[in-house]
Amino acid sequence: MVARATGTYRSAMASAHGPYELVTHESIRDIGEPVWSGLAGADAPPFLSFTWLDALERHDRVAPERGWGPLYLTLRRDGELVAAAPAYVKGNSEGEFVFDHAWAHFAEDRLELEYYPKLIVAVPFTPATGSRLLVRAGVDRTEATQAFVAGLRSLCQKLGLSGAHILFPPAAETARFVEAGMIHRVGIQYHWHNPGYHAFDDYLSGFNAKRRAQIRRERREFFRSGVEVEVLTGGDLDEAVADLCYEFYLSTVDKYFWGRRYLNRGFFRDVCERMPEQILVVIARDRASRLPLAGAFNLLGGRRLYGRYWGALHERRFLHFNVCYYVGVEECIARRLEAFEPGAGGEHKQARGFEPTATHSAHLIVNPVLEQVIRDHTDRERAAIGAYLASTPAALRGSVRAAE
Repeated sequence: MVARATGTYRSAMASAHGPYELVTHESIRDIGEPVWSGLAGADAPPFLSFTWLDALERHDRVAPERGWGPLYLTLRRDGELVAAAPAYVKGNSEGEFVFDHAWAHFAEDRLELEYYPKLIVAVPFTPATGSRLLVRAGVDRTEATQAFVAGLRSLCQKLGLSGAHILFPPAAETARFVEAGMIHRVGIQYHWHNPGYHAFDDYLSGFNAKRRAQIRRERREFFRSGVEVEVLTGGDLDEAVADLCYEFYLSTVDKYFWGRRYLNRGFFRDVCERMPEQILVVIARDRASRLPLAGAFNLLGGRRLYGRYWGALHERRFLHFNVCYYVGVEECIARRLEAFEPGAGGEHKQARGFEPTATHSAHLIVNPVLEQVIRDHTDRERAAIGAYLASTPAALRGSVRAAE
């Protein structure tokens, strides 16, 4: 649990274009949908939309008593709002997917420093790349970033936070944070990139004969087992579909000791009702009985498909590969999407054409001793990840990419 950051904290920074000021807000509704959507732009990923973030608040998925205290940030220049960021005061490190538990243990056990609370600039429970500092068109992004980072440091000091962590920003945005003095950390995900395919057979043509035959067998045996697949979006997403998505979600998170019920039924119903055109649900059913077997809940962006949650109520062979990966690839090809991000983890995805892709985070640590230790650690970590990416066989990795 974290305390509510009551009041407004302003941090002033001078610049060549006038003074900047960082202002905090305890809800995205304090900023308002028109302002937020105007900053995010039409190409923003669905998880950065006002509706998605607002739904997390409305259904108490992010709240101080859950370890997530909303503290949205706006950056103003000469009193005019020029940028905003989703931010939360955290009393734990759950639901972030950039794991810093070792940092917390080192700070508390070796340095006797309090690591929590901390600030994260991120989308809760969402290990997907997207802009974190939403800057108004025409504003100098480098200057705004410098002012934002200076404001973060002042805010951490005023609120007694150990630091600020910006999770899953694009590579170019990360570079600006690093230039402003933040620590750069790199991770790995596996993404599928569409070079302009027109059919699923084009996708298969990128594999050697053995792997191509294996995927065809996984598809053939899956459908021969009496399964049919439906893809639903837009007006197809009624309350029954939302409830089914929630059941699929629970079937996965309840299966593992590390699983957490971050979301609830109300959240799924809310987003399916309020942003149906940005949600794509895949449901596998038994053909004879129409019994739902498994499903995947995806977010549909203008250029990318984002795999978010999946679950199986009844097992069938090759269920996961087909529902989570192959149907997603088919949809990307049919919709002319440039990439499919199926989520965190999973080296097994390489064998299905998903390429190792560098993801990024940027970190500001207030204590200078802890800051230096973490900086040294991330320098070695980046070198090790770079060596891994360089050594991945070209036949598996395609090309090594950085998340955009």
